[in-house]
Amino acid sequence: MQFGVVFPQTEIGDDPAAIRDYAQTVEGLGIDYLLAFEHVIGVNPERPGGWANRPYDHNSMFHEPFVLFGYLAGLTERIRFMTGIVILPQRQTVLLAKQAAEVDVLSGGRLILGIGVGWNEVEYTALNEDFHNRGRRQSEQVELLRALWTQRLVTFQGKYHTIPDAGIYPLPVQRPIPIWFGGGSDASLRRMARLGDGWMTNTWDIDRLSGELAALRRYIADAGRDPLAFGVDFRISLTRHPESQWPRMIERLSGLGVSHVSINTMGIGLDGVGAHLAAIRKFAEGRKG
Repeated sequence: MQFGVVFPQTEIGDDPAAIRDYAQTVEGLGIDYLLAFEHVIGVNPERPGGWANRPYDHNSMFHEPFVLFGYLAGLTERIRFMTGIVILPQRQTVLLAKQAAEVDVLSGGRLILGIGVGWNEVEYTALNEDFHNRGRRQSEQVELLRALWTQRLVTFQGKYHTIPDAGIYPLPVQRPIPIWFGGGSDASLRRMARLGDGWMTNTWDIDRLSGELAALRRYIADAGRDPLAFGVDFRISLTRHPESQWPRMIERLSGLGVSHVSINTMGIGLDGVGAHLAAIRKFAEGRKG
């Protein structure tokens, strides 16, 4: 089982030295991967129509994950980087392929691309992409990404993309870069079963996860693929899972075949990078009981 941390996007601040110290300390604690959320733009909650019950707004800080990982690639040696998630259909596919390949090159093959379709229609509008066909476009995007990461020249004619015998360079170290899916709807599970390398789960409840995993593994087998080769990430949130539960939770998750477990320290009132690192240190030391 691999252990990760959720980069505290909204709380870490904008000091490059603090971000560096966070990543290097986490790596030194033996953490296997760093997972970063993304939002490109934030909405004013006072806008016409409001923004009630939404988790983020224009006051929520988000470092752009590919730039962040490019910065951290040269400051770390071993820790892997996971986007959790990049909202793929609101981004230009070829540009994202180039950005992801560059991070993979600079990090020596340490990127896992977590993708999803998102929920924020305003963000799609701002990026000039169609919110309403995002699921259909995502499937084609995944096919094109893998072609661009494994072939020097690509000729591609899809419903949403045309590549007239061209390619990106340099290619990534990993050919292709692993693609993990977010989401938990039945449509998402079916899509990732056909196209994905792993699942970034969207539940805090292990009992619910058990049922979703059973369905996902049926879909993977139906697609002629090996369910045991499919990665699964579960996030332990300190707002929901107290320290006393960690060893038992990890034991149960291991029994379910969960391959990756990450800890999320955001949203519990921690003051400063040092407080986040103290919580992670406690997790690193206490995860086995």
